[in-house]
Amino acid sequence: MTEIAAQPSSEPLIRLERVSKSYRRGGETIQVLDRVDLAIPRGDFLALMAPSGSGKSTLLNLLGGLDRPDEGSILFDGVALESLGPRALTRWRAIHVGFVFQLYHLLPVLSAARNVELPLLLQRLGRAERARRVAAALSLVGFPDDRHTFRPTELSGGQQQRVAIARAIVTNPTVLLCDEPTGDLDRRAGDEILDLLVELNRRLDKTIVMVTHDPHAAERARTLVRLEKGLVGEIRATSS
Repeated sequence: MTEIAAQPSSEPLIRLERVSKSYRRGGETIQVLDRVDLAIPRGDFLALMAPSGSGKSTLLNLLGGLDRPDEGSILFDGVALESLGPRALTRWRAIHVGFVFQLYHLLPVLSAARNVELPLLLQRLGRAERARRVAAALSLVGFPDDRHTFRPTELSGGQQQRVAIARAIVTNPTVLLCDEPTGDLDRRAGDEILDLLVELNRRLDKTIVMVTHDPHAAERARTLVRLEKGLVGEIRATSS
């Protein structure tokens, strides 16, 4: 087994130690991850690539505490996630993790600003402070000021993804987990979203783990990891 020493070199923020995960499907056990060792330093931008069914989305769910491994340990800043109960894990996720999805998952009945505000409703913040943070997050992702009141159906795909990223960062999480963030966009809009993720990584020192099937997108990360049949395959620093 090979441990991934991602760039830049530093003490890992996230460490997976001999993590395995399987599922039952049609009476058959499918081994998705097989004793994976993975170290991700704080401030890295890591791309995970793999064929369909090779475990990349499963690994992302494990990193975000949405699922638990069958075996092994996931350490986040020294805390073993598998040791946390459901309520503690929910609190941990709300503080430390921002999720970005391929299909945005915005609520169609809410404006862009209200969609971004949703994670803040779980915190004890006044209305003015919530509004300030929402405006700051939308500004940071380059979302037009005159479209804050627009609903998702009135926005382009690229604009919707900017709103989704603003929602992910509005609580200032430690790590962003991105599942095919450019998969539903054309190349131009996708490149703009990748530029934004690179900027968040460099300016805000956000640790980013991005699942993608697109080699073009993967090359924008600092570190590329390939999964093959539940195992770690190629590991290399990109030219970014």
